[in-house]
Amino acid sequence: MEFLTRINDFLSALFCACFAYQIIYLAVAFLKRPKPLPPAVPRRYAAILCARNEEAVIGNLIESIHAQKYPGGLVDVYVCADNCTDGTAAVARARGAIVFERFDSMRIGKGYALDFLFERLRASGAFARYDGFFFFDADNLLHEDFIAEMNKSFAAGNRIITSYRNSKNYGDNWISAGYSLWFLRDAQYMNNPRMQLKTSSVVGGTGFLVAREVIEKNGGWPFHLLTEDTEFTIDSVLSGEFIAYCGNAILYDEQPTSFRQSWRQRLRWSRGYLQVLHKYGARLVSGVFRGGKRGYACFDMLMAILPAIVLTLACALLNAGGALYSLIVLREPVLGTLCGELLRWFGGMYVTLLATGAVTLASEWKRIYCGSFRKVFFLFTFPLFMMTYLPVSVAALFQKAEWKPIRHSVNKTLADLRDAA
Repeated sequence: MEFLTRINDFLSALFCACFAYQIIYLAVAFLKRPKPLPPAVPRRYAAILCARNEEAVIGNLIESIHAQKYPGGLVDVYVCADNCTDGTAAVARARGAIVFERFDSMRIGKGYALDFLFERLRASGAFARYDGFFFFDADNLLHEDFIAEMNKSFAAGNRIITSYRNSKNYGDNWISAGYSLWFLRDAQYMNNPRMQLKTSSVVGGTGFLVAREVIEKNGGWPFHLLTEDTEFTIDSVLSGEFIAYCGNAILYDEQPTSFRQSWRQRLRWSRGYLQVLHKYGARLVSGVFRGGKRGYACFDMLMAILPAIVLTLACALLNAGGALYSLIVLREPVLGTLCGELLRWFGGMYVTLLATGAVTLASEWKRIYCGSFRKVFFLFTFPLFMMTYLPVSVAALFQKAEWKPIRHSVNKTLADLRDAA
């Protein structure tokens, strides 16, 4: 069935056209090393945490903030205990955080909680004390040098900075390892080359720093789509902000281990990408044609939210259409050919993702905290995890998604992670 073969050759070419620029990123990551930043005068920061029923993990994060190799009097911790029914607020206060409790069953989501927190900071007069604000999730842990390294980048003139995202529970199962390897790949082979090429990085939901002036310009945190981090990233790029990356600032977070929980989270992400595309897509496309680094950044952001959904639909619709055309018009049997083409498509995808994972695993090996056998074993499940995004992306087109908290329970310290290695 030559007709179906040509369809899938076209889809493969389209996929390559969308992502060929990432080969340049790979080369940059290998050939160009970031220049070390000089020590910087310490600034005053606030660490912003929004938490819902996170009493099991929030204490370790606050303690890792207090344990930073940075003047302790220059970092204050603020927590929004958002619709909590447990002891999150009490645990945070016991660790020295300033806690605001929020109860709102109508406006649900991290974006609303962040905006609430900034409103309280402005009302109390505390907002103007700080040069910038760190954004963390309750399940995070920080390397001891995290704030000092981010401060160096801030002192270099960067107003939005994201960090190196590692995992607390890489070795739990194939799901947590799949997430973890992808985030490591995003840090080392996407944001790192973006920084070297002076084009904007992507904020990944946690572990980032924003200057007070940017928050003031935005009037707080007006980002309330399902993926408020992606909305913030694209809004910032479109408004001319440069998003920097600091690879020496290492953050650890907890990944889901349940497939049901993972499906729900990624469904929200995929649905959120559609919302962002609907809100900002036209402006991104227009921005591409402006040229220059800002135009390229618009293209990069567009590729970050668009191709998976488009190619998934294209693969399904074009193969289904081609099969019907061959069966009805050409009167040719199609089942065997269709199965063969799909196997070819998924086989190529598996090999591509396996190679992507292998490169990331090799370069980040020492930073992955689990046994060697599990590191290697989960490399071969990584492509399978990533391919589960395909049905998630399709479901996002038809299924309603809403923000729901993910319960975290990996109660580890940095010492625990290092012992696990």
